[in-house]
Amino acid sequence: MKFPDFFESAPRITVRDPLARFLGAAEEGVIEYSYGDAVKLAGHSCPTVAAAYLMTRAAMRALYPAAFPERGSIRVELSDDHLAGVTGVIANVVSLLTGASNDSGFKGIAGRFDRRGLLSFAADIPGQIRFTRIGTGAAAIVSARLERVPGDRRIASLLPLCVAGTATDAQSALFQSLWQDRVRMLLVEHADDPEIIVVEH
Repeated sequence: MKFPDFFESAPRITVRDPLARFLGAAEEGVIEYSYGDAVKLAGHSCPTVAAAYLMTRAAMRALYPAAFPERGSIRVELSDDHLAGVTGVIANVVSLLTGASNDSGFKGIAGRFDRRGLLSFAADIPGQIRFTRIGTGAAAIVSARLERVPGDRRIASLLPLCVAGTATDAQSALFQSLWQDRVRMLLVEHADDPEIIVVEH
C-alpha cells in the first residue's frame, strides 16, 4: 500500500485504551493512530476525513493537556443528524479515535469498557462536535472552517470529467494531485491553526 508522502508528515494521535490494556492488545493500552489509519477506515482521503481527524486531535489535547487521552471515556455529540451530508464519515473517524459508539458498540465486560451510548447526533450545541470527558465533565466544542483552506480552482472543472469517466490520464492525475494537496495543506500546514480548527471550552 502506497499512500501520498505527506501522510507521514501529518500529526499522530496517541491514546490510552483501558480495554486494550485489559485484553493485552497493546502494552499499557497505549495506541498510536496516524492519518493513514483514518483513511483505511474511510476508504478515501479528503478534507472531511482530515478535518474529523484534526478536530478529534484538538479536542483530545484540550481535554487531556498533560496525559494521554483515554479512549472509551469521551462522550461525543455531533450537531448534525446522522444522515446529513458527510456526518456519517466524520462520526466514523471520531469513533475510531475515541472509541465512542452508539447502541451498536462494544457492550463491555462485566460492566466495564462499555462503549455504547457515547456517540449521538443532532445535538443543540454552538459548534460542530462536543467532546466531553465522562469522569470530569470537562468539555470542548470543536469546529472546522474548511472554507478558509480552499482547493485549487481547477478542481471544479476536473471533477465532472473524472466522475463521468471522460478525463484523460493526465487530467485524472492532475485532479488527484490537486485534491490531495488541499488535504496536505490541512494536515501539515494548518493542523494547529486555531483559525481553521476552532476549539471552544
